[in-house]
Amino acid sequence: MPRRLLVLLALLAAAGASFAQAPDWKKIRIGVEGAYPPFSEVGPDGRITGFDIDVANALCAALKAECALVQQEFDGMIPGLQARKFDAVIASMSITEERKRSVAFSVKYYSTPGRLVARKGTAMQATPEGMKGKRIGVQRSTTHDRFATDFFKDSEIVRYTGQDQVFLDLASGRIDASMEDAVAADIGFLRRPAGKDFAFLGPEFRDPKYFGTGAGIAMRKGEVELKAKFDEAIARIRANGTYQAIAKKYFDFDVYGAPVAAAPGR
Repeated sequence: MPRRLLVLLALLAAAGASFAQAPDWKKIRIGVEGAYPPFSEVGPDGRITGFDIDVANALCAALKAECALVQQEFDGMIPGLQARKFDAVIASMSITEERKRSVAFSVKYYSTPGRLVARKGTAMQATPEGMKGKRIGVQRSTTHDRFATDFFKDSEIVRYTGQDQVFLDLASGRIDASMEDAVAADIGFLRRPAGKDFAFLGPEFRDPKYFGTGAGIAMRKGEVELKAKFDEAIARIRANGTYQAIAKKYFDFDVYGAPVAAAPGR
């Protein structure tokens, strides 16, 4: 057989193999956290619940896909995605230019601001000068971590693996304030017994340089078909009312994008 024909047959075989191995996305592994109420938390029965989890299940139903939820600490989400531990991340991850250099994102599925929380009656102010020398707790590798590090340059930024650990140290007095998503702070801490002596400090923070354009689903770059499927599924559950029904379980405001007067991804 001529050499050129052998080469052509080999190329066709390789192309066929690649086509056969292309995922049909009938089974999708989704990275979730489980320590970020009300978006995700582990209940007494060991099950993960929350807004992110309900949205993930609704999207999988819309896609007619069998989904497996894979629990992962937030600072390991992008490394886990790149290592193919899961195919997508639904964990309140903000769509930022920095992250878009590493991963692809769906359209947003919600957007809320960041805020500081401190003990009621504090003399601290939510300015670089007003927080000078103070200890501010943040969840590591979040947008709030990056913002606090750059904005509160004369403060000590104390980093934690999980948001629940931030709130524990805030309540015990080991840190002076915390910086996080306004909704996570409001529902996950301020409305709970541990947060009764605390309140928001200062204004909402929405700088798109840090907080991006909302929370989206992260995927590996190049997964064009999966991104298209998730974009379409988000549009579908918003159009048919499923999204709104889920949101009502957790929020008394429009979490999709309206400002929260009382209270971005992360």
